[in-house]
Amino acid sequence: MEKSNYIIELSNITKTFPDKVVLDDVSLSVKKGEFLTILGPSGCGKTTLLRLLAGFNSATKGEIRIGGEVMTDVPPHLRPVNTVFQRYALFPNYNVFDNIAFGLKLQKVDKKEIEQRVKRALKMVGMTDYEHRDVQSLSGGQQQRVAIARAIVNRPQVLLLDEPLAALDLKMRKDMQMELKEMHRSLGITFIYVTHDQEEALTLSDTIVVMNEGVIQQIGTPTDIYNEPCNAFVADFIGESNIINATMVRDRLVRFMGKEFECIDEGFGENTPVDVVVRPEDVYIIRNAEAAMFHGTVRSCIFKGVHYEMFVDTPDGYEIMIQDYNCFEIGSEVGMMIKPADIHVMRKERTENHVVGRMIDTTHVEILGESFECEAQEGLAQGDEVDVAFDFDKVELTDDSEDGTSWGTIRFILYKGDRYHLTVRTDDGENVYVDTHDVWEDLDEVGIKIAPSALRISKR
Repeated sequence: MEKSNYIIELSNITKTFPDKVVLDDVSLSVKKGEFLTILGPSGCGKTTLLRLLAGFNSATKGEIRIGGEVMTDVPPHLRPVNTVFQRYALFPNYNVFDNIAFGLKLQKVDKKEIEQRVKRALKMVGMTDYEHRDVQSLSGGQQQRVAIARAIVNRPQVLLLDEPLAALDLKMRKDMQMELKEMHRSLGITFIYVTHDQEEALTLSDTIVVMNEGVIQQIGTPTDIYNEPCNAFVADFIGESNIINATMVRDRLVRFMGKEFECIDEGFGENTPVDVVVRPEDVYIIRNAEAAMFHGTVRSCIFKGVHYEMFVDTPDGYEIMIQDYNCFEIGSEVGMMIKPADIHVMRKERTENHVVGRMIDTTHVEILGESFECEAQEGLAQGDEVDVAFDFDKVELTDDSEDGTSWGTIRFILYKGDRYHLTVRTDDGENVYVDTHDVWEDLDEVGIKIAPSALRISKR
């Protein structure tokens, strides 16, 4: 039997708590020696996934293999992994040497070998002269180095790092990023790194796994994830983006902002609703007005150190972010162009809301945990299970959660150039997707109203 090139293999991992699915059928393979980063917003399941690998939690379903061996139910101390936490978890009553040597002493490693391995680990993290220092006298960055040394001294096959730099200041975090890259290169072991910081993921990783709501959205190299995002969530989460509703007219031709643009994408069909993403550095301001594809007015211009960041309003109501080395005055009229290769077309994850409901009577349907009025439904009776569809722009949100038929919490906000696309999580765990021009904040509690005529009901 051929030996696998993968050090870690997760197969159909599901983790549920009584009120929530945290990981939903996640499968992932990690190559030996790879630096893999699990990236996503708070609550997406990335830390839970790491804890399952470490053995601190158990999976509800699925299998975990490390080094070819099934580790699904193996306790943490018997797994060939070590974990570095955000909060260091150092022993305050031990000095640096004893903190690093702790695991080796538990394993009853020879005293002389312990000394050699601790000194080698200290050298690797740049703290050769610190072995007798009290850990409480160290800076945050130094304490994190000690935590990393304590993990690598045990020679794990895999090093798990749970947001290890989050507590450091910006300069220290940048310095430690470079040191981690060098450590990974010199150690040659597999690093699995959890973070919500996109720049950190792009800087450190061989491979990035983007997660949202317990599901893997995309796996790829930093270049692939940035240049070829698979959906609007990934495009928005990785770097700055202009994401706009569009229609694929035919192969290599897409329409958005009321205009048709040549592109290089194929295979989407004809007249298909899609999303397009254009990075701000790929929108060119040109002085030749006749050569411009579209025009607009500069609304803001801020110097960012390397470039100027501008927002330009188009006559048909779109707002475009542009990054340019030149400054353009606020209020000035500018022409813009986008090259075909810089327009990235993505399939829409959904084009309307779909929920399962139950008929209460011919003019009322139970959805989102509440009774909604609907138009009279012929052929449907009380208790019938139904599919209910409604458009994003037919959902009205109110700032008083008690003012709606149902209510929910805003969990994700995506700006689409001329409107916001919101994800609202209702009290019974359903997601409702809303297109609106109103400005809301993440975690706002809102009332939900839907007009009876907007509900399209069919029997399941």
